[in-house]
Amino acid sequence: MRLFDCDHCGQPIHFDNRACVNCGHRLGFVPEQLSMHALTEDMEEGGWQLVSDPLTRVMFCTNADNDICNWTVPAGSGETFCQACRHNRLVPDASTEEGLLQWRRISQAQRHLFYSLLKWNLPRTTRTEDPDGGLVFDFLVDELQPDGTVVAPLTGHEDGLIAIRAAEADDATREKIRVAMDEPYRTMLGHFRHEVGHYMWDKLVRDRERLDPFRLAFGDERQDYSEALKRNYEQGPPANWQEDFISTYASSHPWEDFAESFAHYLHIVDTLETARAFGMVVEPRGHEEMAAEVAFNPYFAQDAEQLVSAWIPFSVALNALHRSLGVPDLYPFILGPTVVAKLEFIHGLVHQRH
Repeated sequence: MRLFDCDHCGQPIHFDNRACVNCGHRLGFVPEQLSMHALTEDMEEGGWQLVSDPLTRVMFCTNADNDICNWTVPAGSGETFCQACRHNRLVPDASTEEGLLQWRRISQAQRHLFYSLLKWNLPRTTRTEDPDGGLVFDFLVDELQPDGTVVAPLTGHEDGLIAIRAAEADDATREKIRVAMDEPYRTMLGHFRHEVGHYMWDKLVRDRERLDPFRLAFGDERQDYSEALKRNYEQGPPANWQEDFISTYASSHPWEDFAESFAHYLHIVDTLETARAFGMVVEPRGHEEMAAEVAFNPYFAQDAEQLVSAWIPFSVALNALHRSLGVPDLYPFILGPTVVAKLEFIHGLVHQRH
């Protein structure tokens, strides 16, 4: 994620800010410009004007009312929800303290996802535009049975519908699941990026008839999916899985391999953009072979190899910093040649080179 500047005073501002800490101006993200802007209230017409361009008028997304969203929509467009929130169908109950907190955390992750989708102009039709396959989210609450047991909804994707367990917005719940499933990484943003990876497989691979090159990179997706997952849970990953897969779950089926690889592609690109925005450079003394800087725009890298060449030194340094604080590695994954080839396939899809 890049850094932004306040249009009024030049103060550095962040993607999730609501007001400038220096001049106090209201801030909003304008997705049509992929940028944060300082705003002034339009007393005559209603809504808000961009400080940098008073002729551009916007309204805040309806979800701004509960401090859930800081995105805008063009004034007079007829839209009430922003380009991210309009994809939501079932959401947490914002009238309760727990539901409101979950909703804010979920929305934060969702907006980070949509920043990437907008940056690359990837498919994201709504259910209104495509009733059978448009992208839509259900954030499902746990069900409490009469005997007191809790039935947790499953996170998953089917024909554009993505279901995510709302309770995973709670750190304690999510961490408990991560430990129980022996996962090195589990975040709400990770869920979004992974499940949207399934949606992108439908749109970028299946619907654009790219199955043959996909199968060369990931394997034959026609193998029984249910049986593959059952085998994965009962027997675990194959020996030496790290040589060919980014995670143990990726080894279960080509669909999951693609979704995991797509999520990691977004992890790498967006984190490198953040490193570039802060001018971060990795320059270990006496180890020039580990030096790296992001002297290119990660969202428009020439290939996946350019991304990985920068990412590996940064991830090594970040992991070392985490260990110095006594916390788990930030990026506990290995990018072998086979995984890089899969990222290259995804890079081609994202940049429409296939």
